[in-house]
Amino acid sequence: MQHFPIFLNLNGAHVVIGGGGEAALAKLRLLLKTEARITLCASAFLPDIMALRPRVTLVHRPLLGCDLHDARLVYAATEDDAQDARIRALGHKAGVLVNVVDNLDASDFITPAIVDRDPVVVAIGTEGAAPVLARKIKAGLESDLPASLGTLARIGKAFRPMAENLPMGAARRDFWAEFYDRAGPDALAHGGESDVRAVLDGLLARHMAQEPAAGKVDFVSAGPGDPDLLTLKARKLLDRADVVIHDRLVSGAILELIRREARIIAVGKEGYGPSVPQSEINAALVEHAGQGAHVVRLKGGDASIFGRLDEETDALDAAGIAWQVIPGVTSASAAAASLGQSLTRRGRNRDLRLVTAHDMKGFAEADWRALAAPGAVTALYMGKRAARFVQGRLLMHGASPAMDVAIVENASCPDETRLHTALSDLPQAAANLRGPAIILLGLPPRRAAQSQSKTELAL
Repeated sequence: MQHFPIFLNLNGAHVVIGGGGEAALAKLRLLLKTEARITLCASAFLPDIMALRPRVTLVHRPLLGCDLHDARLVYAATEDDAQDARIRALGHKAGVLVNVVDNLDASDFITPAIVDRDPVVVAIGTEGAAPVLARKIKAGLESDLPASLGTLARIGKAFRPMAENLPMGAARRDFWAEFYDRAGPDALAHGGESDVRAVLDGLLARHMAQEPAAGKVDFVSAGPGDPDLLTLKARKLLDRADVVIHDRLVSGAILELIRREARIIAVGKEGYGPSVPQSEINAALVEHAGQGAHVVRLKGGDASIFGRLDEETDALDAAGIAWQVIPGVTSASAAAASLGQSLTRRGRNRDLRLVTAHDMKGFAEADWRALAAPGAVTALYMGKRAARFVQGRLLMHGASPAMDVAIVENASCPDETRLHTALSDLPQAAANLRGPAIILLGLPPRRAAQSQSKTELAL
């Protein structure tokens, strides 16, 4: 992110525009939505600009340094590169932030596309890379956000001091969520603003009378890494959690979806590397939920597959804390999808085995004869360092050295890689892996998958 998004308070602030043509008018239309004092400097002005006096001050000459006294922002909008460069130099000398219209590199800030539901304002920026895309997003948001949203926000803002009688955290969030999701829009549609205020009073009284909610834990499956593969329920819970306790392999893109006010705790485990003991993870779940927090335990892949789920739920049961599991996409499914393969196929394999290469004692044993059988398909989790051990066990139990092996590293992520090898070469192939990988025994990539590109959702 090159441009950090902020909302600047322009109440009574001085904003100067150098220019009097179409570029200046475009910026002026946006600035007129604010409470800023606006001055335009130019030798001539469009009639549309002239008609805006006395809301704006017009100076009939080119912008000078003295015009920037006490200015907070200045726009160089003369549509003349030399004049815009001169205004930029004056702005920097005066210590004022400068926007040079249609010149991203010369600008200290950019003006985003805006969806205005005052006091609700949505700003859309693309770092200047795709203004047409920003307008497309703006159009979609404008159709999704009703005009009444601003009215509800203004009423809610006036009511905030009364709502502060509710405890901070989940109780207050639940009150406002009910108001904005259902109670407020219904009251406004049927009775107008007076009914909205009455509904707020009743809503607050009901929430004040409720007992504080007990803490709970949601075991949320983060999937293989692509945030688009999260379930809708998982996405909603990330937005409601007070505390999120996450594994090492949860992708950064998914962590970005967590509510900003939530406390985020990393409890990663790494084979042959630094790891948080399971007892400490159990204790953290009990501690935070026991204090009344809504805890999301965020696990990579599907929470119920090689995720030590039972150890953590047993600890919560012993402490009398409620919990639920949100299933998700396991890495084996994502890897097979990337290969263009199905995990089961009539005439090839009647079953599918999900196997971990490690247990609490080291390399894990398995039913190697079944895994080595012709046509068998096995998804091997955490198998990079165990590749030579797995190869040896399979060959000892009758597997062909030519058995197809597919390896998908960072499945579903932008840096995903796919490898096709034979069992005879598995250790060498696995030695070069750096990210988390799923090893699919007995499952070659389909030929079409070699050039398969990721499908993007249409905007």
